[in-house]
Amino acid sequence: MHLTVCGRVTTDTVDRVTSLPLRLVLVDDHEMILYGLAAMLAHFPDAVEVVGSAMSAAEAMSLIATTTPDVVLCDVRLGRDSGVDLVGQLSRSHPAVKVVMLTVYDDEHYLFQALRAGARGFLLKRIDGRELIGHLSRVQDGDVVVDPTVAGRVALSAANVGSGDYWPGARHGLTQRESEVLALLVAGHSNRSVAGKLMISQDTVKSHIRSLYRKLDVQDRAAATALALREGMFQ
Repeated sequence: MHLTVCGRVTTDTVDRVTSLPLRLVLVDDHEMILYGLAAMLAHFPDAVEVVGSAMSAAEAMSLIATTTPDVVLCDVRLGRDSGVDLVGQLSRSHPAVKVVMLTVYDDEHYLFQALRAGARGFLLKRIDGRELIGHLSRVQDGDVVVDPTVAGRVALSAANVGSGDYWPGARHGLTQRESEVLALLVAGHSNRSVAGKLMISQDTVKSHIRSLYRKLDVQDRAAATALALREGMFQ
């Protein structure tokens, strides 16, 4: 297995796609996104065939069972459902089907969750059609593809940890971003303020907060703040 940090895909990359179109299922809770993806991929009929689309995890599981796609392109969040949970279900019930996450959430937290669940790729929705086709082809060939923006931050974090430069909360299992969120909570910032300072969505902030609560074994913001101050995470 190879890890591919997604770069620019050339015409040659697409031309190397197998003569049989890759069978693809699209999963996203926004109908407009599904229509847009299908329309974009329709320009590459020799490379990919969209065999169906779904807007929920249950709908996706039923569709995949009947269409047997090669790859599933899935968002991280599916309304009340979790795309990451769907990856785990598919890994157990349809191990031959490869899943690639396609999302707006450019956060390593989601990347790690998705890869641990069995995803074979993590791409951002700003990607164009030709690049997407090339990366799906690589996944079908056995590679794991990761958007370079997210991969770069992961590499920097790994380098810092390897050199012993730990961030506050690292020994409690917090990621660097979770530590940044916790520091702002300790300083009294609201979720909206945290989102603005870190330039991420409020949904992403809430996800980080749930994760750091679980890792710190606390139930609310006050308990998390008290533990962080007691442990001397932030001076």
